[in-house]
Amino acid sequence: MKRLHYLQHVPFETPGLILDWAQDAGFEISRTALYGGDGFPPPGEIDLLVVMGGPMGVHDEEAYPWLVEEKRFLNQALKEKIPCIGICLGAQLLAAVLGAEVRSNRYKEIGWFPVELTEEGRDHPLLQDIPDRFLAFHWHGDTFEIPSGAVHLARSEACENQAFLYEDYVLGLQFHLEVGPENVAALVEHCEHEIIDAPYIQTKEAILGDHDLYEQMRPILYELLGNFVDLTELED
Repeated sequence: MKRLHYLQHVPFETPGLILDWAQDAGFEISRTALYGGDGFPPPGEIDLLVVMGGPMGVHDEEAYPWLVEEKRFLNQALKEKIPCIGICLGAQLLAAVLGAEVRSNRYKEIGWFPVELTEEGRDHPLLQDIPDRFLAFHWHGDTFEIPSGAVHLARSEACENQAFLYEDYVLGLQFHLEVGPENVAALVEHCEHEIIDAPYIQTKEAILGDHDLYEQMRPILYELLGNFVDLTELED
């Protein structure tokens, strides 16, 4: 059985629908809860690594000393070419380990906003059958540069670099497709202070609003994950 391992930075940001997909796909699932002081498994025992988001930043090592060890672990996982998917902070961490700059974005992006595939993204096998433009959930203030040698896959109006693929085994997603209503409600509960009047920050009511949006994202997420598995040859 293939093993999916995920790194979780705070209790309220979970892999959400990724776990549903992984169970359906027959993965054994395990976790490192960094906020709880968990250790890391040997990278060689992992078939697919998922690095989740969190309110901290890539450079906040003084406040979160475990970031140092996490970056060391990610560096080793990438050296061993373990297929990795990073979401939000997770994507920024992977980009940083690959040598790319992570910095504040011009705008904070919080709420439901369209993501558009780049020309390279539209032509890439990873994104076959993915719409050229789709709605996704966002909650971030930082952004990553595209790592050297990676493909720039997607952008949004507020944030140019929304997704990258490095050597077909490292996928970074700034946006969220994995969330369900309970995930978004938890983000609002813990991070409501970030919801202010700004160009790309929606109201609390809009963020928590239309539950149909989650079901629109699910098939896109599942298609993307399935394509990534095919690309990395993770099939049984």
